This record gives sequence, structure tokens and C-alpha cells, in this order.
Amino acid sequence: MDFSVVNQALSSKSFHKMADICDALMLQAAAEGVPFRHEWPFALHLLAHIYVDDVNSARFLWKSIPATIKESQPQLVAAWKIGQKLWTRDYAGVYEAIRGFDWTQQTQLLVAAFSELYTTRMFALLQSAYSTISIQDAAQFLGMNEEDATNYVLQQGWTVNPTSRMLTVTKQAIVKEQKLDPGKLQRLTEYVFHLEH
Repeated sequence: MDFSVVNQALSSKSFHKMADICDALMLQAAAEGVPFRHEWPFALHLLAHIYVDDVNSARFLWKSIPATIKESQPQLVAAWKIGQKLWTRDYAGVYEAIRGFDWTQQTQLLVAAFSELYTTRMFALLQSAYSTISIQDAAQFLGMNEEDATNYVLQQGWTVNPTSRMLTVTKQAIVKEQKLDPGKLQRLTEYVFHLEH
């Protein structure tokens, strides 16, 4: 099978497209009756679903992989471990699963990008859910040691109380762009004019 499209997406860091590319290639191979199971990049495919936060698809892909392939590819098992931690909402466990395996160079790109994206998601979650949080809990959610987590959130505008070891969350102002349709404005003007006269 030709995996050049997958490799191209990986080298161009188009990680958000990889799950769809892999799904399309797998369907194409299955429709053409091409045997692909033993050469398929299952770990990349699984991680691509995880990257786009589609844990359901990752789970179904995992279930469809034959046991012999799971047993012969430790990187695939390590990728699924990340999926399991996401499925059970074990936020700190996700980081442990990421760090707990020596990824191949090809897969390392995707795993590093996911780790960065996941930290950003966790920070946004903390920011929306908490007004204050302990340094220890923030570090656990962000997958960092306490000093690094404190520095990270301080750079984002949070404040720290060193005596209570609590972080005060600073909510970011949400700027919503209003799109004004001239046609709607015209109809509203005509309606108001009609009511006044």
C-alpha cells in the first residue's frame, strides 16, 4: 500500500487531517480487497484520532485490530494506553502514558504535538472551571511539576499565593465578533421606521 499521503501529512504537520486520511485509505483498501493489516500504521492512525479528540473512533479502531498485531506492536499498545487514559478522564495518566514509552521518530512528532495541544486544552478547562486551584492540582492537570506549572500559569496572567499555595485564575475576556449583515440592518431600520410612523 502507498502511505505517501500519510507521510506527507505527517511531515507537513497536518496532524488534524491524518485521521480522515487514514480512515479514507483504510476504506479504500478494504473496498479493493487489498490485504493491508500487517503493514498498516495502526499507531499513527490511533494517535491521529486521539489528536483530533475523537476517542470513540480510536476505541473502535482499537477493537477492530487483530490481537496478533496488538501483540507484535508495542507502540500501538502504548498509543492505546493514551486513549484509555482519555476515555477514563485520567488527566495525569495521559501525560504518564505519553512519557512512558520511547516513541519512534515518526510517531514522536505526532505525540509531541498532541501533548502540547492537550496541555492547552487542560489549561482552558482549568480556566473555565476554577476560580482558585491548588498548585498541586494544577500541576497534575497540566502534566508538569509544581514549579513548571506555576510558571506556566503565571505567564497566562494567573496569580499565586505562596502561603496558601493556591493559584487564582484570571478569566480571559471573551471577544465575540459580531457579523452585521447589511440586509438585516436595512430590514430592521425599515421595521422601526414603520413602527414610528
